[in-house]
This record gives sequence, C-alpha cells and structure tokens, in this order.
Amino acid sequence: MSQNDPVVRASEIAQYAFCARAWWLGRVRGFRSSNVAAMRRGEAGHRAHGRIVVGYHFLRRLALGLLVLAGLLLIAWLLLHLRG
Repeated sequence: MSQNDPVVRASEIAQYAFCARAWWLGRVRGFRSSNVAAMRRGEAGHRAHGRIVVGYHFLRRLALGLLVLAGLLLIAWLLLHLRG
C-alpha cells in the first residue's frame, strides 16, 4: 500500500450503499452537499459522542484497576492478620 492509494472512509461506503448516485456526484463530479450546516452539526455531535465514549472506557479501566488494588490490599491485610 503506497501513500498515493486513495483512502476509502466508512462514511463513503455508507453513502455509496445508501445512494450510489449521490456518492458519484460528490466524489467523482465534485458537487458539494446543500446541507452543510446540518453536516457540521452532525460532525460536532459525533466528536462529542466520541469524547464521551473515550471517557467511559477510561473510567471503566480505572474502576477495574481500583478493584484489583482493593483485592490485593484485602489479601495483604488477611495475610498480615492471620500470621499474627
């Protein structure tokens, strides 16, 4: 794969699957969409959702790490108190 190979994005595949003619008009003929404002709002919404998903995964990993740490501390405490 070279740097000159065209990149096909998932959104292009979805656009082609939804309407091949619209894809052709935009990608091949170069016509721009008339609903640019709505598309920008959609892109902003997708970015915001992406940030929420990243935050969720961070909190999930943090919670798992804290659970493991709590388990290790419990085991250490039990070992210390059972020995005497």
